[in-house]
Amino acid sequence: MLLLVSVSFTYKSNYMETGRASFYASHFNGRRTSSGEVFKQDNLTGAHKTLPFGTLVKVTNLSNDSTVVVKINDRLGKKSASIIDVSMKAAKQLNFVRKGHTKVTLEIL
Repeated sequence: MLLLVSVSFTYKSNYMETGRASFYASHFNGRRTSSGEVFKQDNLTGAHKTLPFGTLVKVTNLSNDSTVVVKINDRLGKKSASIIDVSMKAAKQLNFVRKGHTKVTLEIL
């Protein structure tokens, strides 16, 4: 007898979240993330409190409508004021490096 069980821990495809985004400080470059990957500032990655590792998320900067797709590979602290921390490359594409943080929406792809 063969029994196949499929378990899925994905979020609904219509998942949307709005809040503050920030970016990683440069001293994290080269360190391991919570997923075990090495963090690189020139990759399009992000940290989130609960989304599964490997989730692709479209991040939209609400102040200028710029967007970027990042892969979640790290965890934010539970008390973080941000809903996502992104790499420097992603922050540049979202045009908020000078300000340091911005209001964004997240959508799972």
